[in-house]
Amino acid sequence: MKEPVIAVTMGDPCGIGPEIVALSLQDKKVWKVCSPVVIGQKEVFDKAVEIAKANVEAIEVEGKFSTEEKMTIKEAKASIEKHGRVKIPFVPVGDVNISEFKFGVPSKMCGKLSFEFVKKAVKICMEGFADGMATAPVNKYALKMAGVEYVGHTEMLKDLTRSKEAITMFQVKKLRIFFLSRHFSLKEALNQVKKEKVLEILKIADRYLKRFNLKAPRIAVAALNPHAGEKGIFGTEEIEEIRPAIEEAQSLGIAVEGPYPADSVFHRAANEDFDAVLSLYHDQGHIASKMYDFDRTVSVTFGLPFIRTSVDHGTAYDIAGKGIANPTSMKEAIITAARYASIV
Repeated sequence: MKEPVIAVTMGDPCGIGPEIVALSLQDKKVWKVCSPVVIGQKEVFDKAVEIAKANVEAIEVEGKFSTEEKMTIKEAKASIEKHGRVKIPFVPVGDVNISEFKFGVPSKMCGKLSFEFVKKAVKICMEGFADGMATAPVNKYALKMAGVEYVGHTEMLKDLTRSKEAITMFQVKKLRIFFLSRHFSLKEALNQVKKEKVLEILKIADRYLKRFNLKAPRIAVAALNPHAGEKGIFGTEEIEEIRPAIEEAQSLGIAVEGPYPADSVFHRAANEDFDAVLSLYHDQGHIASKMYDFDRTVSVTFGLPFIRTSVDHGTAYDIAGKGIANPTSMKEAIITAARYASIV
């Protein structure tokens, strides 16, 4: 099978996205598994390349299946093999007054641009030029400043692709984590813990895990309360909502167990007792994965017409433009998108 083309969005221009994308694409490991095409604002990207001292150069393309653009990708792969300056195919989107631009400062302009990058990446994926997408971080506050009312990439991509579902899975090494809910206050997240929703996510998780050639994927459900509620002493959600969902899923042939105390279930999954864990709210799963290996955690979105991956961190305005950002999660996201591009 041909190596997939992965559309890599630059993320919020004011954040570390431009730097980590540039640094990621000077690594031969990335180019061995895919052909990356960056979508972003070229002046800012060029500035980030200089700051990060990345050995790359952005070559403008339109993101279409033309002979010229195929040749640009071919030349990019050749340049990395020769250990020379990597010529990256770059789809330019939007303008910026570089004299007024500042790294580390959220702005309406950059919030709008980060949304435009995603829209363009979706377009070239839907048109068949790219086989998947890897996204650098956007900032929710900057998006709001720009009048973009999405709380994150997942909600944005679900609407832009008109998909019926969009489900997040975190992967770090052999640990996989699905989420019952994501961007809610903790109070509202507790209201999401209902039998019907737990059962729905278990069905979806089982379906996608089977695409990894896991015939009967073993799923564990994390408990909501300490000690899994201790038979109702510390809460009744396990008895009233979670366990009934697990039992119904089991009756449907899904290999699911639990609920297990959240302070141990992720450790067990990391040691391969389970193929995946269902986290019941955002931080429960995020803390587990990032403590396990912060730099190599990758967010994967299933349910779209194409695979989408992302870094597990934010825009890091405090270090943006300083040339010290760590590109590891971005590299892992691009490599994971390439690995999963064929299973959607």
